[in-house]
Amino acid sequence: MAPLSRRVVALGGGHGLHANLSALRRVVDDLTAVVTVADNGGSSGRLRAEFGVLPPGDLRMALAALCGDDAWGRTWERAVQHRFAGDGEMAGHVVGNLLIVALWDLFGDPVEGLRWVGELLGAQGRVLPMALTPMDITADIRGLDPSDPEALRTVRGQVQIASTDGVMSAVRLDPPDPPACPAAVAAVHEADWVVLGPGSWYTSVIPHLLVPELRSALTATDARVLVTLNLAAQQGETAGYSPVDHLAALHEHAPGLRIDTVLADPGSVPDAEELASAVASWGGRLVLAEVTRDDGTPRHDPARLATAYLDVLR
Repeated sequence: MAPLSRRVVALGGGHGLHANLSALRRVVDDLTAVVTVADNGGSSGRLRAEFGVLPPGDLRMALAALCGDDAWGRTWERAVQHRFAGDGEMAGHVVGNLLIVALWDLFGDPVEGLRWVGELLGAQGRVLPMALTPMDITADIRGLDPSDPEALRTVRGQVQIASTDGVMSAVRLDPPDPPACPAAVAAVHEADWVVLGPGSWYTSVIPHLLVPELRSALTATDARVLVTLNLAAQQGETAGYSPVDHLAALHEHAPGLRIDTVLADPGSVPDAEELASAVASWGGRLVLAEVTRDDGTPRHDPARLATAYLDVLR
């Protein structure tokens, strides 16, 4: 089946964006990933601290997802995702992270470096950072003080926020007004569809809405906006959240955001009528489709997700 002639921009990071891109590259012919760049842990955090670069990990995962299904694509996907073991200085580093930082060092331009990595991998789409400067996420968390459950405590860092046991109250970027990647802003304006989610809601999805130029582009674009909901609430970020709560969090951080379609797996929606009503109140429609894997884990199946996207994006 020939891919749809659509310009699609997918925003997010980590495993959620990886699943999204693995699906979308199968069904559209013009795909751009705009990736969160606030990671402060693991190999990415080490490279960021040593070289002062954007954290490459989520960008690497997006590029890996765009590799083709032929031998070249499968081989390079494995190569860029390979993590060194052992106890030496290289232990924990990922090949793709090192490759991306090397190209950045050669070209002095994050966008150009990512373009060349994509060319090498035969990526079926392009990958862009959401902003051009490293940043941190800070969040106000409730419930971390047993003696005062309602007290707010500020937690700094993507890894620290994602692993907290509290309840998220507010999230911010530091610096608060990072310069957006101009190519990412242009891609949003030129898109036919923009896809938000799935992924870690407060550390991978919502950060895009906190970059002023990118938020303005998302609220002003003529593109139709599709939100793909997570399959389960995430401990440490959205514990106790319903699907409606996830959508409300988006509107809280970008009141002018127009949502045209919400895609959800029926098994993750406790009250479909309530969700459909909430989506309609924001001017959109709810699409229910089975997009989860068969292994019992709350993860999206790229093939099923691709089928759902094929129907939605027509």
